[in-house]
Amino acid sequence: MNIKTIEWLGDSVCLIDQKKLPLKKIYVKCSNYKQVAEAIRSMQIRGAPAIGVAAAFGIALGGLKTKTEDKQKFISEIKKISEFIAKTRPTAVNLFWAVRRMNDLVIKNSGHPVPFLKKLLVAEAIKIYDEDIAINEKIGKYGAVLIKNNDTILTHCNAGALATAGYGTALGVIRKAHSEGKKIKVFVDETRPFMQGARLTAWELKEEGIPHVLITDNMAGYFMKKGMINGVIVGADRIAVNGDTANKIGTYSVAVLAKEHKIPFYVAAPLSTIDISIPDGSHIPIEERNPREVTHIMGKQIPPDGTVILNPAFDVTPHKYISAIITEKGIIRPPFKRSILAQFS
Repeated sequence: MNIKTIEWLGDSVCLIDQKKLPLKKIYVKCSNYKQVAEAIRSMQIRGAPAIGVAAAFGIALGGLKTKTEDKQKFISEIKKISEFIAKTRPTAVNLFWAVRRMNDLVIKNSGHPVPFLKKLLVAEAIKIYDEDIAINEKIGKYGAVLIKNNDTILTHCNAGALATAGYGTALGVIRKAHSEGKKIKVFVDETRPFMQGARLTAWELKEEGIPHVLITDNMAGYFMKKGMINGVIVGADRIAVNGDTANKIGTYSVAVLAKEHKIPFYVAAPLSTIDISIPDGSHIPIEERNPREVTHIMGKQIPPDGTVILNPAFDVTPHKYISAIITEKGIIRPPFKRSILAQFS
């Protein structure tokens, strides 16, 4: 991908407005942390790893533009900025992981003067960005082993370069397999209501020259039954210690269908997406988004006025439906709790 999802410009943050893709390629310049927070909240930038990077950049930007030279006031200001950014979206754990990492860095180095702390925050945010790309490339390398020549893979939502600092998680696996010369085809779920599959995944695959076909979300079972899909790879926004996985709404349905048709269902995500503090998926907060995302398509209202709308952004796939979790340290297989804890020991 030649287009960068997000970039640090020294005194601002630049990101591509994913709400405008694929029809327009528009970049947004964020000059302060509140603008970064709004970009996360409004889904101009989305995808758990990308949200984590954006949060780190937002905190670094907020720290850089803080006027005080008093250390305690500066630390207090960083805490306030972090809390503001942390309130943008509740499900993706990478957001909170990045916020915690940036805050821990300031506390650990609180004996240094403010100018030093500012430089430290910027360096750490850039490090998180660089690490994310390297991690995704490792996920792609490990995951590509699971894809055979002539496989047809179903994806749900967008877990590509646009959902990360670059390269992608689920699409990173597909991208790596394609670069190895494997002949693969991708079935792309449109991913209602925000259409990340139709707008973003299809666009990325077109840019990469990877064969793909777009289907509506309710077509997946039909093509599985016809034997036209032999693998599923999705990303994740939060994974519990037992392997239960929160991902874009509709993922659970795909997982159940895959199980019924004996198709392997893989989750590709960095270890930072795993939340070992929660025992299972019932503890993952599910974001409820604006009803307008359901009622309107491309600005046009579909249902009649007064229709009651529910719009959860995510659902949780129980670990029993997951064949393996692909991380930067390798492939985690059942029993997930034991295997996951081994990665953190």
